[in-house]
Amino acid sequence: MKTNLLLGFVTAGLCLAGCDSSKTQDTATDTTAAMTDTSSMATDATAAMNTLSEEEKTQGFRLLFDGTTTNGWHSYNKGDTVIGWRVEDGVLMTPGKTGADLVTDEEFENFELRFDWNVEPKGNSGLIYKVIEDKKYPNSYETGPEYQIIDDNGYPPYMDNGKEVKINDKQKSGANYDMQAPSAFKANTPGEWNEGKLVINNNRVEHWLNGEKVVEYEYGGAEWKKQLAASKFAKWGYATPHAKGRIAIQDHDHVVKLRNVRIKTM
Repeated sequence: MKTNLLLGFVTAGLCLAGCDSSKTQDTATDTTAAMTDTSSMATDATAAMNTLSEEEKTQGFRLLFDGTTTNGWHSYNKGDTVIGWRVEDGVLMTPGKTGADLVTDEEFENFELRFDWNVEPKGNSGLIYKVIEDKKYPNSYETGPEYQIIDDNGYPPYMDNGKEVKINDKQKSGANYDMQAPSAFKANTPGEWNEGKLVINNNRVEHWLNGEKVVEYEYGGAEWKKQLAASKFAKWGYATPHAKGRIAIQDHDHVVKLRNVRIKTM
């Protein structure tokens, strides 16, 4: 009886051990499958960047950044050269301090531009349009308005005429820099992606941020001229309205990233 009982315990133990091993293998298989699914999802997400939807194709949009190269862009006033800017994991970016803004090879007049942007904490940049590229203008922002990109709450105070000042509303994300403040502050936390949109049609300009129109003005209009006279741009090339120009991404010595940059001309 004792021998049979002992054998029974041993057999039961072996069965339990075998069952546990099977469960462990199943769990490992499930975990591996889950990891594979996650990897697949990440690959799909990367592949989905820098592509046009069927609706956008129908509407006439095209990519202004192909997701793999800087083709179609060059550094401002540097000929055909691209300095410092690069493509990482489908993202057009600068680590900052490259010495030049990045501008399109083409000039644009009436268009709708859609783009995703991301700036580092305490970072600053901008998307400048109607840019006239000329050696007499050392900086891209001297001739064109700027869709502001910045850390609204974390950008540190800076020196202006010997005084330390904080950014004002006309210098926050989505603003027409130093001209019109955004009607709402819609920027996400620095390091997170934002959806930007810029529309120019017969000098009517709209800035959109994360699905909301935050700026609207008439380029060259009476109100614009009044605002211009009170700004630092009054004696710059900026002060002379012009129909078209290049699009620039500013290197303000901070990390800035863009993706899904697409444009439709009108």
